[in-house]
Amino acid sequence: MKLTESAFGVLTHHQVLVAATFGCCVSPNSRNSIASMAMSPALDGKEAKQNAKGRDSTDVVDEPSESLKFLNNAVLKKPFHSALECRVKEVEEVKIVLKILPIFGCTIILNCCVAQLSTFSVEQASTMDTKIGSFKVPPASLPIFPILFIMFLAPVYDHIIIPFARRITKTEMGITHLQRIGVGLVFSIGAMAVAAAVETKRKGVATKNGLLDSAQPLPITFLWIAIQYLFLGSADLFSLAGSLEFFFTEAPASMRSLATSLSWASLAMGYYLSSVIVSIVNTVTGNSNHHPWLSGTNINHYHLERFYWLMCVLSGLNFVHYLFWAMQYKYRPKSQQ
Repeated sequence: MKLTESAFGVLTHHQVLVAATFGCCVSPNSRNSIASMAMSPALDGKEAKQNAKGRDSTDVVDEPSESLKFLNNAVLKKPFHSALECRVKEVEEVKIVLKILPIFGCTIILNCCVAQLSTFSVEQASTMDTKIGSFKVPPASLPIFPILFIMFLAPVYDHIIIPFARRITKTEMGITHLQRIGVGLVFSIGAMAVAAAVETKRKGVATKNGLLDSAQPLPITFLWIAIQYLFLGSADLFSLAGSLEFFFTEAPASMRSLATSLSWASLAMGYYLSSVIVSIVNTVTGNSNHHPWLSGTNINHYHLERFYWLMCVLSGLNFVHYLFWAMQYKYRPKSQQ
């Protein structure tokens, strides 16, 4: 059976991890020379030209890098089996993948927030006035809003934000991949704060008009929900574009097709985590004779605003966690991408 390049890359990386764990692989030699994994960001313009002269003498090394030293055992110690022989290049590629994974993990909470677009937000809108003039908008169609916002924001992003950022930073990219993801995470925090405020307003209208137990639409337009869609659409625009480009450019060549799928894996895990968090919240808040936050005869009896504030706090902590990893991350030189 013929292995694809990505599958072969995965097997190679598992080989390195096993070899490093048992501290067994061949000593480094001339065959193990690889492109240097210098801990510095990709350079543009004058900086790239200034460093180009010395690149030939520094790109090839015979020793593994100092980062993630425990993996160096895979090339510094003799293997007990020839199948576990590893090259320095393979070890360095595994290091790259391991450095990418924390960034990947930080995008899951963002997608957990995005999951609210097709769950509680739709349920909220179903209790509100969904008429625009004489036309009644089906609540289930509300997820079209972030798509519309992205269609509007994408040209603004490409033709206004990026050119402006290029003039400020004097670089070709304008905004780095990690900065884009970070902006998306900030928008997700804002989205959850807005969602909590809108839900507080919606429940206030229901209480004021005595409609907490009524199936009658509340006298408040569903367009209030569109505000959180705007924030989450912006978050999706920045984070998805940034993560796709980041995983593709930073991943080893043999893993690029698989690394690109990490963005979609993050989306799937975010949706799953959303249901897990809901279950945990209901279990915890339902103890001690208290009513669960996300349970009741109808959504008017939920404490949905508390749940949104919880998601806002989790998103804030996730952003701090992201900053920790993003500030330590060093981009691969352009010659190695």
